[in-house]
Amino acid sequence: MSEFTEESKEFHLSLQDADSTTLKSILEIHWDRICNRLKAEVGEVEYRTWLQQITLGGIEEDELTLYLPTRFLRDWVRSQYNSKLNQLWNTELPQIRRVELALTPTSDTPANTSPVQEEIPSQASKTNDFNPIKKTQKQAPPTVIEEPEIKEADEGKIPLQTQLDPRFTFDNFIVGKPNEFAYACSRRVAERPSSPGFNPLFLYGGVGLGKTHLMHAIGFELAKAGNISVSYMSAEKFMYRFIASIRSQSTIEFKEELRSVDVLMIDDLQFLIGKDNTQEEFFHTFNALIDAGRQIIVSADKSPSDLSGLEDRLRTRLGCGMVADIHATTYELRISILEAKAASAKVVISPKVMEFLAHKITTNVRELEGALNRLIAHANLFGRPITLEATQEVLHDILKSHERRVTIEEIQRKVSEHCNIRQTDMTSARRARAVARPRQIAMYLAKQLTSRSLPEIGRKFGNRDHTTVMHAISRVSELMEKDSSFAEDVELLRKMLEN
Repeated sequence: MSEFTEESKEFHLSLQDADSTTLKSILEIHWDRICNRLKAEVGEVEYRTWLQQITLGGIEEDELTLYLPTRFLRDWVRSQYNSKLNQLWNTELPQIRRVELALTPTSDTPANTSPVQEEIPSQASKTNDFNPIKKTQKQAPPTVIEEPEIKEADEGKIPLQTQLDPRFTFDNFIVGKPNEFAYACSRRVAERPSSPGFNPLFLYGGVGLGKTHLMHAIGFELAKAGNISVSYMSAEKFMYRFIASIRSQSTIEFKEELRSVDVLMIDDLQFLIGKDNTQEEFFHTFNALIDAGRQIIVSADKSPSDLSGLEDRLRTRLGCGMVADIHATTYELRISILEAKAASAKVVISPKVMEFLAHKITTNVRELEGALNRLIAHANLFGRPITLEATQEVLHDILKSHERRVTIEEIQRKVSEHCNIRQTDMTSARRARAVARPRQIAMYLAKQLTSRSLPEIGRKFGNRDHTTVMHAISRVSELMEKDSSFAEDVELLRKMLEN
């Protein structure tokens, strides 16, 4: 600390008379030191999150200005680190008695730039276009994320009881091979409800694949046409309303209300499994509406024939119309969804980030969109670009939950099948080459694909010593370098286990 103070005295003598270039050099030298001190004190992760984007301003009398790209970031740094910054600067340069934190000026910044389109310097101390008198580098303002506008429905066109979300329309539903049939059926029902062969319409598929989106889109299109009453509710809400009508002794009113609508939509029908009385009420409502020529649309996570907890008579009626499934998304469809969402948010995201997300989050479109929204919000709050590194950091919890967790038992089974030996040979004392080599490969893959230690791996292979595992790993690595055919075989096993 003393050497910093001595050097500060030397610089202090020349600050008053220093020209712009010299003053810039002086401040940058001290800012480098302060950044290193901060990094050591708060840690690398905290430094990158909150402090790395601070940029140097200028000095006016005894006040130094530092800039931050967003209001949120400025306020946080001001509340958490202001005294620390003042202390460090005063130690480095006693002339500086106060540090002011301000928003990065945007007057010289092109209006169409945003932090997700332009890289921000990795070191806060490396500034460009530096002018120590109240100016700083040209830096893009934070992205303004506009929430989708939700317009109130015109009175008389969309009844309040529909509870439809106008953001879920056919126009913003991304169509691909996995969902094109369900989309086409939904369009047909929206254009011509109660058509023969399309009533009821039963949509099924996994969580987050677009069933609810299509139901809202159908309801919205039908309600917009006018003179059509639409009622949308989840199966859970149907049950609660039925129970409430029993308690309030208003079951007749409840039945009349539902059986008077032109279109009834029930989402997540699987929730009624095990609720016998609610199922019976739904069955009678279903029959009354079908007999009256009204349209029914239902969604569930399985096809009618696979909903084993439903009554047979209800399962049969649900399957007598049009049954359309939505398959798991393909890579191409996930890319299309990400591109559409980014365009809607008016944010430019690099293809590498898109590809990374499409590869990592494969089962749930809702989670994929949520991950993208989280990235955009992070960029907006912190003024940071959406890079691949930032994506991995911001979404670490989501990505971790999607990691393929391979077990040693799974490795032993797959290698045994591939090499045509018994799985029990993996833990046996047999040393024949036909058994020993596959066992070594399994040990090698266990080290590569799991986080188990060498002793743990050894125990899983018949309580073998960790040195045996080390020898197996070394031997397989050596053979892979010498024999390309052997290497291809091991890599094939690796890919089969990872996918």
